[in-house]
Amino acid sequence: MNAPVRRFLTSTLLIGLAACTHTPAPAPAPKPATQAVAPAPKKTDAPPVSDAATMAALDKALLSSARSESNRARDAARHPRETLSFLGLRSDMTVMEVWPGGNGWYAEILAPVLQAHGRYIAAEHDPKSSAYAQETVRALKAKLDAAPELYGQVQLVSLQAPDALSPVAPGSVDMVLTFRNLHNWLSKTDAAPAMLKAMLTALKPGGILGIVDHRADPMAPLDPNAKLGYVNEHFAIQLAEQAGFEFLGASEINANPRDTRDYEQGVWTLPPTYRLGDKDRERYTAIGESDRFTLRFRKPLAAR
Repeated sequence: MNAPVRRFLTSTLLIGLAACTHTPAPAPAPKPATQAVAPAPKKTDAPPVSDAATMAALDKALLSSARSESNRARDAARHPRETLSFLGLRSDMTVMEVWPGGNGWYAEILAPVLQAHGRYIAAEHDPKSSAYAQETVRALKAKLDAAPELYGQVQLVSLQAPDALSPVAPGSVDMVLTFRNLHNWLSKTDAAPAMLKAMLTALKPGGILGIVDHRADPMAPLDPNAKLGYVNEHFAIQLAEQAGFEFLGASEINANPRDTRDYEQGVWTLPPTYRLGDKDRERYTAIGESDRFTLRFRKPLAAR
């Protein structure tokens, strides 16, 4: 059992034992819980807030014909405007997105918003790590190269445990974003703590980390490896805090209560993957994309 999981389970057990030493007061019947409730954020200085100029640039990017039709069709499920506003994106930031993917879904939005006054860094797989990583980097680079008027200033770097953990100079980034990737790192031994530490190092003191991922049933046993693609929200928060981040808050922007999270083929049963092909496709289309948590963290101001 790796250290983050051991600490998570130990703290959960201690809380339970402490509770057993007291006679509980009568309480109202609990409401059914379908989504994890994140701990209250710590008292910190105010995080960044998206300003009017940034929101105008974001609206323009979202409506741009340069975005692919298939990507624009997913806006209703991925809520990019609300997500980036919650995380505090500003158009003058240096933003590093970790593993944007060959499709570059968020790259189509972030790069134009940051083009004039900020900087967009795409931190992809290490192409030396596998054929899949090589193809992902090739596809993203081809997308960037095809539209230099939009992506000519984008910096493409590598960030992947265990061998590529220094994508940028330490303390040079205002914001790190990663969407639906934490579960991938949990499937590899010690990859998640290493990746989170690398992101902390890249950020300036006070810099923001935003994480979105598929949310596990909070009532289900903890799966520290996220084999079905779903991550326990409390476990995700604890991992980031253990890496040195301060938790600032969570949003239900990307929640989907229709997602039952109990599919034999995991989250990939749902759109847009449809791992089962046409089998029960109408059912999964009606459910929609996965239930997701949206978390905001900060590198402590005193950190170096």
